[in-house]
Amino acid sequence: MKEIYARDVVKISNGEIICGNENEVLENFINDTREIKEGYVYVGFKGEHNDGNLFYEKALENGAKVCILQKDSVKDKLNVDEIKKKYSNRVIILVEDTIKAVQQIAEYKRSLYDIPVVGITGSVGKTSTKDIISSVMAKKYNVLKTLGNFNSQIGLPLTVLRLKEDNNAMVVEMGMSALGEISNITKVAKPTIAVITNVGTAHIGNLGSRENILKAKLEILDGLQDGGTLVINNDNDMLFKWNKENQNKKFKVITFGIENKSDIMPYDIVSTENGSTYKIDIDGKTYNIKVTVGGNHFVLNSLCAIAVGRLLNIEMEDILNGIANFELTKRRMQVEKNKNGVTIINDCYNANYDSMKAAIEYLGKINASKKIAVLGDMLELGGFSKGLHEKVGEEVAKNNVDILITVGSLAKDIAKRAIENGMQEKDIYTCDNNNEAIKLIRQKANKGDAVLLKASNGLNFQEIFIAIIGGENE
Repeated sequence: MKEIYARDVVKISNGEIICGNENEVLENFINDTREIKEGYVYVGFKGEHNDGNLFYEKALENGAKVCILQKDSVKDKLNVDEIKKKYSNRVIILVEDTIKAVQQIAEYKRSLYDIPVVGITGSVGKTSTKDIISSVMAKKYNVLKTLGNFNSQIGLPLTVLRLKEDNNAMVVEMGMSALGEISNITKVAKPTIAVITNVGTAHIGNLGSRENILKAKLEILDGLQDGGTLVINNDNDMLFKWNKENQNKKFKVITFGIENKSDIMPYDIVSTENGSTYKIDIDGKTYNIKVTVGGNHFVLNSLCAIAVGRLLNIEMEDILNGIANFELTKRRMQVEKNKNGVTIINDCYNANYDSMKAAIEYLGKINASKKIAVLGDMLELGGFSKGLHEKVGEEVAKNNVDILITVGSLAKDIAKRAIENGMQEKDIYTCDNNNEAIKLIRQKANKGDAVLLKASNGLNFQEIFIAIIGGENE
């Protein structure tokens, strides 16, 4: 049996049951009271602005059978007698630190499963790589995968805690904003295969250098199981150099790439706005690969999926099928047409220089009457912010963009550098907010045009997407 009981949580996290049955089985862990259903386990987390521990009554009202709460948040607020009277047979467990506790519980849950686990980290492309690898693995396994970008100190443990008896494989993302964070969560997930998609500039404001970003990404190896394999993007300069300089490793390394000689390498790449095709030679046989999302970065994602699929002994025909039919998480290179016939490329979940560059290159290559880039601030770049925004402006100027619309104070450096690199000032507009951008898009975008939406999540560009997907010219 792979069940977790209330008594296990107490032992694992050095917690205390203040009411309820220690033999209660815990499943369906969640930290949002709005999503609780009957029998769920609610975990309260203390956030920057709100303390989720204080919502335990709402959790109980909505059907939670167990609440795991942080002692210092609720010690003077819990009325145990009232809870026992109002909610019979509910369990309340108090722990010192709910984040640490949920990681410990998830680590215990993971220990109950002897299954292949693929852990994915990188500055760009974690979610899309997860999507394509999961699609390939689903040809052989019942895969549990990270929902959305549940890849944090809290999100990853909650993903692991979703493991069910019938799951015989798992694919998880590992994100970070500081050194030590991936080390924590990789020890929870204990991957059998570790993937590093690239080392770029995301969170460089916190980490100070790409060398430190590399160090943070390599922390995924702290939890890699004995006999495990590391799969890396050999075209990434930092990973290429690291692999070349560190030959005496205690684990196997598989490389994939387009430019640098790699274990998994394509040729005869043909790219269109609707995807790419290429050939690859495996075990003396040539295969034709079809990727249904455009851009070389998705070719790289598919090569990574081939590497993982082969490590798991998945048949090549199944690997090809998984690549051709994978579904991309929304807001990541989501390409749709509105009712006015404008193609909208919605890649607005997050942004850093590397993902901006890839998205702009994709826009530059597609077939459209007019190409409009709507670019917003890239956040968390610290002292590197101005230089990296300017580099994005250089990419805009050299990638056949007809109109540039920027949103936010930082993105004005994109506009300035685009002009300095030859783009006409009359084709560039700077906006202070999303509403201004929406009005401009409605004025400028016509049938046959393409519009790229790209910014850090904090700018809420999804608001722009929702406004223009209907195609209303107000």
